[in-house]
Amino acid sequence: MKLNLQDIPRVKNITKEDFLKHYFKPQKPVVIERFIEDWPAYTKWSLDYIKDVAGDKTVPLYDDRPVDYKDGFNEPHATMKMSEYVDLLKREPTKYRIFLWNVLKEIPQLQKDYTFPDFGIKLMKSLPMLFFGGTNSHTFMHYDIDLANIFHFHFEGKKQCILFDQKQNEHLYKIPHSLITREDIDFSNPDFIKWPALKNAKGWQCELNHGEVLYMPEGYWHYMKYITPGFSMSLRAIARHPKNLGKAVYNVMVMRHFDNLMRRIKGQKWIDWKNEQAVKRTNAAI
Repeated sequence: MKLNLQDIPRVKNITKEDFLKHYFKPQKPVVIERFIEDWPAYTKWSLDYIKDVAGDKTVPLYDDRPVDYKDGFNEPHATMKMSEYVDLLKREPTKYRIFLWNVLKEIPQLQKDYTFPDFGIKLMKSLPMLFFGGTNSHTFMHYDIDLANIFHFHFEGKKQCILFDQKQNEHLYKIPHSLITREDIDFSNPDFIKWPALKNAKGWQCELNHGEVLYMPEGYWHYMKYITPGFSMSLRAIARHPKNLGKAVYNVMVMRHFDNLMRRIKGQKWIDWKNEQAVKRTNAAI
């Protein structure tokens, strides 16, 4: 048995008007296959190129270990020179990933290789973020704290993407006071005996190739698995729907600080309680 996933629609290219009408307004995902072929990045950006321009940078690395109450917000599990990390990616499978690496701050010269596309919505130009991963590395199923509209531009290799909208929350074993599902769920090959509610979840899937763009609507859950080593860049636009904008403000101003406070007070017991509640609440809704 597999997850109930439909293929994300694909278009070769798209106008601003068609994007707004068919995908942004109805909040549906889409893969645009040939939108950035006029970017210098389309031909230049590869792991070898990143190694050349940023090889001496020390980069933060993250793996798929379970959340620990002692972990700080976005605290890396290891660090490495970018040149060493690229060599590792190309040499062997690794769980180490880079995420939320700010292009403007870390490698300003990369700004010359892309332009901000006109999709008809205002993009946050101060937050172009890079993400890297090795063969079979993956992110936990999560959604972004600001419930932003995300445009995910992929470079080199292949990447599996699984998406769910916020209506599927009750089926996904969502961790309370958090933005993730149970970390021990393998969304690329789920165990339906252990996680029976997943049978009721309805989502989307695609494989991204070099130069393709995935649009993820506001607050969409996303699981990313690197089939081969590669990297992506995300551009984002703030949530427009009032309900999502309200959730974003709550997440940033209240939820995140409450969760950090409870970690300090209760330690690992808080993490364990949240994991237990995710199962109890989800299975109770079946």
